[in-house]
Amino acid sequence: MDRSNQTSPLMGFVLLGLSAHPRLEKTFFVLILPMYLVTLLGNGVLILVTTLDSRLHKPMYFFLRNLSFLDIFYTASSVPLILDSFLTPRKTVSYSACFGQMFLSFAMGATECVLLGMMAFDRHVAICNPLRYPMVMSKAAYVPMAAGSWAAGITNSVVQTSQAVRLPFCGDNVINHFTCEILAILKLTCADISINIISMVVANVIFLGIPVLFIFFSYVFIIATILRIPSAEGRKKTFSTCSAHLTVVLFSYGTILFMYGKPKSKDSLGADKQDLADKRTSLFYGVVTPMFNPIIYSLRNKDVKAAVRDLLHEKHLTE
Repeated sequence: MDRSNQTSPLMGFVLLGLSAHPRLEKTFFVLILPMYLVTLLGNGVLILVTTLDSRLHKPMYFFLRNLSFLDIFYTASSVPLILDSFLTPRKTVSYSACFGQMFLSFAMGATECVLLGMMAFDRHVAICNPLRYPMVMSKAAYVPMAAGSWAAGITNSVVQTSQAVRLPFCGDNVINHFTCEILAILKLTCADISINIISMVVANVIFLGIPVLFIFFSYVFIIATILRIPSAEGRKKTFSTCSAHLTVVLFSYGTILFMYGKPKSKDSLGADKQDLADKRTSLFYGVVTPMFNPIIYSLRNKDVKAAVRDLLHEKHLTE
């Protein structure tokens, strides 16, 4: 292969973003910047209250704190780049920065999928086996569960990123996306990517398929247990303890399935429209979902709302 046709690592890549739609760039910048700030603030407050308030030193809130860390790291790895691309048409990003951002996105996304499955197990034990809950979900159990989620996500990211970084890139170095998204980058390579595709399919089964099935069956048992509760008030109270997690799961996995599950258009005009729709959906998953996670848990959880009120009250008194 002629090395002169390969993209030099020093040149990096050009992020196309929404450069073909300058009006949308301004609109999205105005929308996404406050969303990003709300994401940092909301998840930061959740981390703070679940750490400081002794009432929230429970497995569910430990997992929630990890989820908030994930949302902060995930958005920090991509949203500043997205905002910059709106201000700088055809934003250039270095080779190392591109694959660094890919690594973080892969790691945080895969870790979140596993962590949501762990949170479903926590709710399953709490509702279906409440007497055994303190023993099953002891600190010796839930800390390794969270650590295992991080380890699995990071390992997957190492595998996917190391395979992608070894590929030769020929000719065009323009990525038709906001960030260094793996599928957009694979389109630029001039080598056989069958190993990459197989690896991604296996990873999708492990990090998407298995957690989805695990969550599904967990909620089948949860709902069956709730339906056996005689009083309507009891059913409502029990369901409220897992409704926030279920909402986040539907939000996250629904967006992922919409992004990667719909058929691709073969018509060039339809493909252009689909590219724009894919980018919007990607923005929704990467920006809106992390912003709503702390809002959902705050609005649907009395303990978190009480902890936030106490924190604000203490701050007011100190002033």
